[in-house]
Amino acid sequence: MSTVRRSSGGSSLSSAFLQAGSSSFAEFLAMHDPSLLPAGRPLPPGTSVDAVHGTTIVALTFAGGVAMAGDRRATMGNVIAQKDIEKVFPADESSCVGIAGTAGLAVEMVKLFQVELEHYEKIEGASLSVDGKANRLATLIRGNLGMAMQGLAVVPMFAGYDPETGGGRIFSYDVTGGRYEEHRHHSVGSGSMFARGALKKLWREDISPVEAISVAVESLYDAADDDAATGGPDLARGILPVIAVVDSDGYRRVPESELDPIVRAVVAARQNRPDGPVAPITG
Repeated sequence: MSTVRRSSGGSSLSSAFLQAGSSSFAEFLAMHDPSLLPAGRPLPPGTSVDAVHGTTIVALTFAGGVAMAGDRRATMGNVIAQKDIEKVFPADESSCVGIAGTAGLAVEMVKLFQVELEHYEKIEGASLSVDGKANRLATLIRGNLGMAMQGLAVVPMFAGYDPETGGGRIFSYDVTGGRYEEHRHHSVGSGSMFARGALKKLWREDISPVEAISVAVESLYDAADDDAATGGPDLARGILPVIAVVDSDGYRRVPESELDPIVRAVVAARQNRPDGPVAPITG
């Protein structure tokens, strides 16, 4: 039986919290109390839950960094469950993560991932590499496989700035925890196939950060045009996509004051060309 020590405030901690252990916070939880993990509360066999789902996430690299964007709509069946959900979060100071799939589990997994990276840095005295961070997220997703088989899947996308290459990197996953590095751009979620078409059409090698933000908005607009689960910009309510930029200066969420004119320019251009801009023809 573990020893319990009582602090001056009256609360108690078991000896497990006071010993040096693994650099993985998720492994610590699995040993101490597995029920605290996102997948630690499985459904009874044969049951299903009509849960809130979130889509769509896009990411694209630019010279010196990467941008990630997510629409704001969450659905539950044919119902719009929330119009202003947030799907893009900082993972740490130099990376970000976007969620698609079962929203509740996904947000919980993101919070655990954030603690996982911070815990590693405190224990080891150094940050994980971009590959290391991507692998840690894959492990968390793999631990959710049982829930995924019951319909509660989480399919995030991870992106970060790599100081070794001086640029941004993008990683996608499947429900089994398979990790795949994507190049240039990628999208996940129910509207991903439509967003990818826009990304392929508009991405360029020399794209600037501001242009990358505009392309992200265009791709989400195309996804919302053909996918009912993806929400376009709602100017009447002031609901704009969440867009993050990660470069050598770290993670930065694009403020609405900066994003609003870009979104309005995209929406205005769609009045004249509903299908969006055409890809430039190069010789």
